[in-house]
Amino acid sequence: MKKHLIGLLLTLSLVSCNQKTNSDSLNNAFYYWKSNPSDLNDDQLQANLKQTNVSKIYVKLFEVDYLETVGNTPIDKINDLNKDFYQSNAIEIVPTIFINNNIFQYNTKQSLNTLADNIVFLINKRFQESISYTDNTKPLEFKEIQIDCDWTKSTQKDYFYLLEQIKQKAKKTISCTLRLYAYKYPNLMGVPPADKAMLMCYNLVKPLSNQNINSIFDLAEFKKYINKTNTYPLSLDVALPIFNWALHYQNNTFKGLVYFNKNQIKEVTKPIKPMWYEFTKDFNPEYQQYYRVGDLIKFEEVTTTDLQQIAQILKKYKITNKNSTISLFHLDHNTFYNFTTNEISTIYNHFHINN
Repeated sequence: MKKHLIGLLLTLSLVSCNQKTNSDSLNNAFYYWKSNPSDLNDDQLQANLKQTNVSKIYVKLFEVDYLETVGNTPIDKINDLNKDFYQSNAIEIVPTIFINNNIFQYNTKQSLNTLADNIVFLINKRFQESISYTDNTKPLEFKEIQIDCDWTKSTQKDYFYLLEQIKQKAKKTISCTLRLYAYKYPNLMGVPPADKAMLMCYNLVKPLSNQNINSIFDLAEFKKYINKTNTYPLSLDVALPIFNWALHYQNNTFKGLVYFNKNQIKEVTKPIKPMWYEFTKDFNPEYQQYYRVGDLIKFEEVTTTDLQQIAQILKKYKITNKNSTISLFHLDHNTFYNFTTNEISTIYNHFHINN
């Protein structure tokens, strides 16, 4: 009897371990969207990434825009891949390329073929450059390329053609970003010819379209797109927002986006309604921009409650699977100041539990 009991306990233990292994096949990830990767050298940030079991980072290598003088051109390039960071922390790097949707009005199939060649060439070149002449180790490797583009119905055909060419030339897994509108209306927007897609669960409304809505994330808006089990033709990863920004208004005129932390302005502003603050003193942070008494700031942020609600809805309607990547946008020196490692882990764990 005792032997049978021990055997049963061992069996249950093995089942439990297998279930944990299956659920833990999800990948915890971040986006890194800055041209200078100096944040990644911070020892505490690296410790926080290990504590939250981050295994993948999507790194924006460059953007593609169209300039009249030179045509398609890479801009805002990252200045260093920081090879040692990825290799020493056993983190997979995914080169990510942002393509301005406007370029398609200037391109033909022939020029898109050339663009695909150039994109693949530049990606490979950057990874070859990750090894110095005095370094005998292998260059940083990658298995996946992600293309980020807000394509429209009118640019769909050309964008999809470009994706096909990149996939053919790169011979890597190709993923692409997927906005909620394109997710909900695949018959209208088409399904991109990629191996998988990253569903971007934020920026549901334009920042200036409604003064009373948080443009980064609004639950009511989100539910308009994710409200039923919808079998999308591609396997889906998901990206959740953990960034914030502020909209600056002067004399009722929008002056631009600024990236304040609330604590930076709490001594010089007063709250006037949800999300809105008024400057009570002139403010000139680091002599960069001047804010006058009476100027308004609309501070938009995402809370842990918002993120938990996103996770619950995505799981309810089975958007992800046990192999999905859960990525947070985006990683920088403020990430673990705005959210604790426990809060970040809780966000990831919402997808791991009972997946």
